[in-house]
This record gives sequence, structure tokens and C-alpha cells, in this order.
Amino acid sequence: MFPRKRLWLRRRRMDNSIVTSQPNSADSDSIRETNLQEENVSFIPYADENSVNNISSTENDVIDDFEGLQRELEPLILSQDDDRKEVDLCKGRYIYVHDLPSRFNNDLLKQCKLLDKWSDMCHYLDNMGLGSRLGNPQRLFLSSGWFETHQFSLEVVFHNRMKQYECLTNDSSLATAIFVPYYSGLDIARYLWGHYNVSVRDWDSRDLVKWLREKPEWSVMDGKNHFLVAGRITWDFRRAVDDDSGWGNKLMFLQESQNMTMLTIESSPWHRNDFAIPYPTYFHPSSDNEVVQWQNKMRRQKRRALFCFAGAPRPNMEDSIRSEIMEQCSASKQKCRLLECKNDKNKCMKPVHVMKLFQNSVFCLQPSGDSFTRRSTFDSILAGCIPVFFSPGSAYVQYLWHLPKDYPTYSVLIPEDDVKQKKSNIDKILSQIPGNKISAMREEVIKLIPKVIYNDPRSRLKTFKDAFDLTIKGVLDRVETLRKEVREGRNSSSDFDEENSWKYYAFGNTKEHEWDNFFRRTNRVRY
Repeated sequence: MFPRKRLWLRRRRMDNSIVTSQPNSADSDSIRETNLQEENVSFIPYADENSVNNISSTENDVIDDFEGLQRELEPLILSQDDDRKEVDLCKGRYIYVHDLPSRFNNDLLKQCKLLDKWSDMCHYLDNMGLGSRLGNPQRLFLSSGWFETHQFSLEVVFHNRMKQYECLTNDSSLATAIFVPYYSGLDIARYLWGHYNVSVRDWDSRDLVKWLREKPEWSVMDGKNHFLVAGRITWDFRRAVDDDSGWGNKLMFLQESQNMTMLTIESSPWHRNDFAIPYPTYFHPSSDNEVVQWQNKMRRQKRRALFCFAGAPRPNMEDSIRSEIMEQCSASKQKCRLLECKNDKNKCMKPVHVMKLFQNSVFCLQPSGDSFTRRSTFDSILAGCIPVFFSPGSAYVQYLWHLPKDYPTYSVLIPEDDVKQKKSNIDKILSQIPGNKISAMREEVIKLIPKVIYNDPRSRLKTFKDAFDLTIKGVLDRVETLRKEVREGRNSSSDFDEENSWKYYAFGNTKEHEWDNFFRRTNRVRY
């Protein structure tokens, strides 16, 4: 064996390559070419110094022990690759957060007693917006990670998650996207009930976009790289008339808002600028282990009811099917469990009652209520209960970044008109689904759990991507698409009628679709 010495040799760039050969047989050599993109220094092991000194820069150079050379160079090359990866780790993912005047966020938290007409919101905003800790009553939950989270507290939870985002930057010129931490839902909640004129309701929204417009970051893309979270349903921000009798404010109709990406817990199927992200649930794990523990618990869970419904009728809403659903549930007492949300002792406001019902059921009915979507959808997924929808507007065209496009793998769709016209028997439809298919659907639901929860802002999950992570990816991808369009002088929003936004975003086209009837606005005058 030759003694091995490490001698440093500067690589020479020869037409951007070093030509080396390695014996392939006793009679012939094969020539292998290794491209070099830059000149650098590395070492080469050789038998002795003469071997190295004999190396020339001619095209016919032969390097003995080529495999040894590869082994010696590999750590250096990998190290260089790692360095490059570390440098580029946040490339395309940087986010700049506007430092808004406190009246747009923190001051609202100080007014927590005034944010809701019927309840004190203060305890719901504890623990960075997660609410008070639930503990583990009746051993329904885990020993940690469970909170009494309000369905409209997402703005606070999301903002606190954003503070822990790994690719924040103080240099807005590096940022792919700009986050606007305006608590718009908490703001408008103060004025939804009562005799407040439109000027009062719109004041902060108008003030916000004026503030944004005057910042240098706005002019880079006219606000198309900006996004914010509105923690209520879209209809609370889409007052179409300047009349005091109209509902909500007009945040999403403001000219500046048309350019921003607006994230809501329910988006409009007929508008371009808002995208739905999951309602917050009661579960906010602080580790991957808690997620796995909960998933396994739901896999072992015994489910005694075929289906269930938690909710209240909507007698004043002509097209609501809730009364029919409650009637069918009552008629199937052996298979259906009903939790009515009524009176001062409303059990639906208690996480224990809701989660116990869902954990003990195979299917959870999710009809539309005051609007298309329900927080209950995500509570049922969290409980491993297969959601049953009656309109694609309740989930399929809403949570495009979080739920699978192949919706039959994790849910059931029963057209609401069929229920209204008594053409569909829910018990019969669900009873006919084979047991093996039910098991497969439940497993898909349980796999979805990490994607629809927001982990505790005070910690990070290592292997799972939660709802926040998927939302950020969706926003960054959208902004990059818009940036490319700006460079090319295009505007894809002009490619389709805004009325067909649901179809364009869900399927990439506006062709005739089997769901068209669900989204004819003549049948949905309240929207």
C-alpha cells in the first residue's frame, strides 16, 4: 500500500472542467468529466509527492485512485452545499411585518370587555389568543394543549404565530410578502350590533389603508404583496351600501383592499381578493408528540352513534335545511345524536359537550348556518368524525390550501336541495357506506388534523405543517405569482368574471360545472 498524504492543490479551470480518468479494465480507460462552476481550493490524496508533481494541465491527465479522490472530496463538497443552503434558507420566504399604530391591534385587546355584546372576551384572549386552559375534563382531551379558544380570535393567534416565524426580516426590500397585523374582526365586532352609523364602522378600516398607502412598501407592488387576517366571515367586511341599515363595514370593498390578499375564516365565492383559512379549534399542541398522541387517541376511539348534529334551527332563513336535518336526526334516535344550541345553558358553547358528541360519532353533519361555513367542521375533523356537507361552499371551494381536492376521500356531500325537498334520507345514505370505506375516510380525516390546527405560538412543531404553515405557503406562492404578472404586464384577475371566482380558484377555469347551481346568487340573496 502506498502511504497516503494530503497535499493541497489548486484546481485549474480548463474550459470549466477537469478531465479525469479511472481504469475500467486492464486494456482501456474511461474518461469522466467533472464540471466546475468556480475555482476553489481542495485536497487530493496521492501515493507520494512525485505522483502529484507529475500532474500536468494537459487534456490527457490521468488521476490514479479516482474513487479515493471522490471519497476525500465528498465532505468538502457537501459542506459547501450546506453553506449555500444555509444562506438561501429563507430565500423567497422572507416576510416583513408592518409596525402598525397600536390602535389597530394591541389597544383593542385592552378593550376586551367591549368587544362582544354578549360576553366578556378577556379570558378568550389569554395565552396569546388561545384562551383559558381547559385541562382534561372527563379524560376527553390530553393533559396539555387544550384551550377555550373563541372562534373569532384567529387574528390574535395568527399574529403571535407570525412573531415566531423563522423568516421574518426588518428589511422590507428582502421580503416576498408584507404582513399587516390589523385586528379587523375585533374592531368591527364592537359595531355589528347597535345603532352605529357607517362612518363609525368604517373609520379604522379607512384609516388603516390610508396609513398603508403612505408607506414606501406599498408602492413596490401597489399593495399586491400585502396580506392580513380578518378573523370573522367575509360578510362582516362586505357592506355593499353606504346606508346605516347595511351590515358590517366595507373593508374588503375599499380600493386598496382589492390589491391585498385578505385571509378570512370564510371567503366569498364571488370575489377575488379573499381566501379562507381554518377556524381556530380548541387544540393547540406544543410538540409533535402531542399531535401524534391525539391522532392515536382518535384512532382508538369507540363511536357509538352513526351520525350527529350540534346546532340550532334557522326558522327565519327560508333556504335553511337545519330544521329538516334535526327532524331526520330525531327520527333516527338509535343512530343519531342531537345537541341543540339554545337558551342560556347553550351546551354548544362548552368544548366538553361538543367534542364528546363528535368523538362518539362516525359522521358529523355540517349544514350551512348564518353563512356557508362553520367552526364545527374543524371541531369534527379534530375529533376524527367524518364531516357531511350539504353545499360545496361549506368547505370544498373555501379551504383550498388546507383540505384535499379529492373531497370524497374524507367527507360526504348530500345536496341541500335534496334534503329540503325530502329526496334524501341521511340515515339511509350513511348506512349504505361500507365499513372498510368508512375506516379509510376516518383515517384521512385523522391525517388532516395537523393541517387544520394552529400550534401554540410559544413553541414550534418539528415535522408537522400546521394551518399557519400552510397558509404562509399559500400566501407566498400567490404573491410570487402576482409579482411575475406585474413583471410581465399581465393581470390574471381580468381573465375571469369575478362572479366565478370560486370556480377559477378551485379548478383553474370557469367552465360549466356540476356545482353551478349551489352558487347562483339569485338563490342566495342574503349574501
